[in-house]
Amino acid sequence: MSETPSNTLQYRFDGPEEAPVLILGPSLGTTWHMWDRQVPELMQQWRVFRYDLPGHGGAPAYPAGSVTELTARLLTTLDSLGVHRFGYAGCALGGAVGVELALRHPERLASLALIAASPRFGTADEFRQRGVIVRTNGLDPIARTAPDRWFTAGFAAAQPAITEWAVQMVRTTDPGCYIANCEALATFDVRHELGRVGVPTLVLVGSEDQVTGPAEARTLVAGIPDARLAVVPGASHLVPVEQPAAVTDLLVTHFSTAWQPAFDATGQMAIAAAPVKPVLAAPPPPQAAPVAEIAPAAVDPQTNGRPDPYDAGIKVRREVLGDAHVDRALAQADEFSGDFQEFITRYAWGEVWNRPGLDRRTRSCITLTALVAGGHLDELAFHTRAALRNGLTPAEIKEVLLQTAVYCGVPAANSAFKVAQQVIREETTPQE
Repeated sequence: MSETPSNTLQYRFDGPEEAPVLILGPSLGTTWHMWDRQVPELMQQWRVFRYDLPGHGGAPAYPAGSVTELTARLLTTLDSLGVHRFGYAGCALGGAVGVELALRHPERLASLALIAASPRFGTADEFRQRGVIVRTNGLDPIARTAPDRWFTAGFAAAQPAITEWAVQMVRTTDPGCYIANCEALATFDVRHELGRVGVPTLVLVGSEDQVTGPAEARTLVAGIPDARLAVVPGASHLVPVEQPAAVTDLLVTHFSTAWQPAFDATGQMAIAAAPVKPVLAAPPPPQAAPVAEIAPAAVDPQTNGRPDPYDAGIKVRREVLGDAHVDRALAQADEFSGDFQEFITRYAWGEVWNRPGLDRRTRSCITLTALVAGGHLDELAFHTRAALRNGLTPAEIKEVLLQTAVYCGVPAANSAFKVAQQVIREETTPQE
């Protein structure tokens, strides 16, 4: 067990100290106990390292809003323990951490297993919507529906104790950390990078998984050069819990046969030092170019020498308004309106919304007020959705609209309340 600073993760070890380290990474809403039934056999060959996500399983609630940040915390934890090279198996969000390790830190990874994983988990809108629901209603709605997502109906009916354990595991998670991890999944997309995963990889999925099922698994296998697929029959998303023996056997086989040698051929150093480049001869001194031959760098007149803000703008616009809204707006653009769509993407979103002086919550408050003042109810609707995504609660939106009643007029606020009430009802009602 561990005491956990803010830049590390809560962890535990099982197995002999001299054995190679095998890391087991958890899914969103779970704890390291999801791997309890794999550990007794795995620890016969490996020193098994399990970790909890922030705010899960009693871990300190230091939110991490990206897979990159979660991976950095894991590596900081391992560095503090002297663990430099390891095998890694991760489920869902834990699998995303595994892919991040393989892409950004391949020298640390001996072998990889991705369970119920995907190169992109659903859509960003879906996970940000889940964050809105948790922020408004707490985790109880998510907890009550977790068994439906995680287990087959037959298993849930036959194993009521495990089903209740799953519900309580989610219910006791810190909401803020859960929302941050939803944001991590919303921004995770490595579909175009899979070809750079260079370690032996097992892709394992339950045949009945409706969250990240066989189709996503086949996408991983098609993209990763050295990957094999294993489909476990009669299992849903949390396949290590539902079919523990099958998963254990597959992991033992994979990590026993596909543990690639360390970068250092001696095996004594986990991280290879940068090679020393021999100097064969001193390079000739550079010839100074005549001043007249050195031309000034070309300046793009459209951006006045600054980077074009369009790419940053489309990213912020999607994060705030959602992919579905932005896709509709861009799809409807034609020769007449296309320049306007480009204009607001570049300047409203790439310039103003992307400035560091105010956070997005504050910008949403200002935007709602301005839209009420101007009577722009259509835009008020989708900016109310944006405000929820940016972290405002329904109670805070109500306070903004009450303020507008004083300074923008009661009739304007009355219309705004009707629009916002409908949007909030739609966005914060849990889907059963």
